[in-house]
Amino acid sequence: MNTRVSSNKKQTAFRFSEDLLERLKVRAKKDNRSLNNYVEKILMEAVYDEPNEETVAAMKEAKEGRTLETLDLAKLKEFVASL
Repeated sequence: MNTRVSSNKKQTAFRFSEDLLERLKVRAKKDNRSLNNYVEKILMEAVYDEPNEETVAAMKEAKEGRTLETLDLAKLKEFVASL
């Protein structure tokens, strides 16, 4: 996930319910972050959490059941034992 942000930040204001604001403050404290930094972090995760083209293709392929391989557990056990 690429969450790189330019240093140019613009101050803005949002309205949150009191309950949501309190919950955000609690979570920010648990994450050892300021409220502003915590809200920015979770918004960036929501906005920038998009899979790349290769991942999207693999997800589509798996969903459609194409080119699925059978897992040979004996070979897997051998592989794990060799580690």
